[in-house]
Amino acid sequence: MSIFRVSLSLLFLCIVNALPITRNRLPDQRTLTAYILRDAEQRYRNDEGHAEDTIQHKGLTEVTEDQNELRCGVPDIAEYAIIEKDLKWASAIITYRIVSYTPDLPPADVDRNIREALKVWSKVTPLQFIQLRSGDADLMIFFADKEHGDFFPFDGPRGVLAHAFPPGEHLGGDVHFDDDETWTVDSEAGYNLFIVAAHEFGHALGLDHSRDPGSLMYPVYSYAETTNFILPDDDVQGIQELYGPGNKDPNPKHPKTPEKCDPDLEIDAVTELRGEKFIFKDRFFWRVHPQMTDAELVLTKSFWPELPNKIDAAYEYPQKDLIFIFRGKKFWALNGYDIIDDYPKKLYELGFPKTLKSVDAAVHNDATGKTYFFTGEKYWSYDEESMSMDKGFPRLIADDFLGIGEKVDAAYRRNGYIYFFNGPVQFEYSIWSKKVTRLLKTNSILWC
Repeated sequence: MSIFRVSLSLLFLCIVNALPITRNRLPDQRTLTAYILRDAEQRYRNDEGHAEDTIQHKGLTEVTEDQNELRCGVPDIAEYAIIEKDLKWASAIITYRIVSYTPDLPPADVDRNIREALKVWSKVTPLQFIQLRSGDADLMIFFADKEHGDFFPFDGPRGVLAHAFPPGEHLGGDVHFDDDETWTVDSEAGYNLFIVAAHEFGHALGLDHSRDPGSLMYPVYSYAETTNFILPDDDVQGIQELYGPGNKDPNPKHPKTPEKCDPDLEIDAVTELRGEKFIFKDRFFWRVHPQMTDAELVLTKSFWPELPNKIDAAYEYPQKDLIFIFRGKKFWALNGYDIIDDYPKKLYELGFPKTLKSVDAAVHNDATGKTYFFTGEKYWSYDEESMSMDKGFPRLIADDFLGIGEKVDAAYRRNGYIYFFNGPVQFEYSIWSKKVTRLLKTNSILWC
């Protein structure tokens, strides 16, 4: 794993929210972080009479027409990235102080979320964080708006959320949150303090951005479930490169970002949406479009915050421009990219028995108007027009779809074929001849 070491000549780096969008989906554009190297503190004239140094900026935000998104002028970097190795804390005991609080939350909630955000890093390193109630601390944390004394003023609501200084004296390690934003702790509204703080503390400990979209240090703000949050593997590698591992990791299996060309790749669900394929795997999905040169990996929560992290099944019903997404006993309907009101609904509302806990896969057959749901070794046939299950179902998969095996992980229909996925293999099944015509690797759907 290569490491990108940022040159000290790069004195100003910004992190910008870049949710994947299209013309049909225009989410809020938000800047996650302004990341400032410690040398910026030399712009001050301190009490000792040192002259202010001239600071050269390297790249502010730019808008790219291709992606309709704001991005930093920072060069692309490797999966995990650290600053120069000398920019880290010399002691394993690091103090922090919350100097001021936001009126959005009770102080006790701020204390708790800051504490939990720091634990994200201490669980995987020898680092210990101690809170001070007065005096100077290594990490001075406060909420402020507009100009707040460091020559990097905040820009009001829906702009820069926070900025952090890497390890060092004076401003080094300090973290500032924009108090013009709305801070929350347990909802998708506003900005989740835990997520933003954990990201900022990564910078305050010496980490840079990561290109891994599953990483906490990825330059995209997206809401995530904070209960039992586990630091992704990419971040663990980065922070342990600086400080080494801790004595005991309470969560030794850290989530990894899937590799699209993994020969053993298995997927959870796949659906088309207006000619584009969405291939779901764990908490991610790949977007594959005929006009794209490569599959784009996206966090599901960054695109649809209302959906669960992991998807069981999905299918498109093009006659009504709808896609349906399933998880456990619930399912959601989306028109284009927007979740329809009154969803999620329960599986039994489709005609399934109330005892059914989930579906494994789903696919709609345009030629018959039927949607097939696969559960274990059986499948169901649903009539979209009458909105009811067909009589005589469920039936055994092996009896009606010869050659695809007894279980289906995911499925989609295209050009007279249904593509069934089972582990690392996909079966091209002809709807007309009712035969398997080709065996393919699962990862071939991602152009591997």
